[in-house]
Amino acid sequence: MSLRTLHVEQLTAEAFAPFGDVIEAGAHTRRIDINYGNTVRFHDLATLDLSTDNGRAGVSIFRSKPLPLPIKIEVMEYHPKSSQAFVPLSPNPYLVVVAPKGPFHAASMRAFLARPGQGVNYHAGTWHHFSLALEGESDFLVIDRIADDDNCVEHQLTASEQALISLQA
Repeated sequence: MSLRTLHVEQLTAEAFAPFGDVIEAGAHTRRIDINYGNTVRFHDLATLDLSTDNGRAGVSIFRSKPLPLPIKIEVMEYHPKSSQAFVPLSPNPYLVVVAPKGPFHAASMRAFLARPGQGVNYHAGTWHHFSLALEGESDFLVIDRIADDDNCVEHQLTASEQALISLQA
């Protein structure tokens, strides 16, 4: 059986809206001049949802190693009790693979290419793959829910659900 290939889309706020928020200092974001005009605040870029069941906001750094290309998608996960935001700290592009909330359907998986300077915030319940660094080991500032309970559901994809991502045209 040959694996289907996921088409890689450019990450835009509109295309990503069903899955979460794009975090970037872009033309579509609200700008506020602060600090006596010396700083521009790109305001309220993501809807964070972290307090369910006594959760609190946590800030971590995840360091991700690139996988060999083409990338085989074999696992997806979601967080039922919270959002999870990833902001790149490294100057490398990365891949974002998602599927809608609810029962997992492999046919609904989408892949996005995130440019340096673009972060993502997965809404609670959104299926996603772990960080897929490209062009070198990459650090991500992660804002997610910290609590003493389990907030991660993983799904090992069956052979018929798996997909490949190739960045070659």
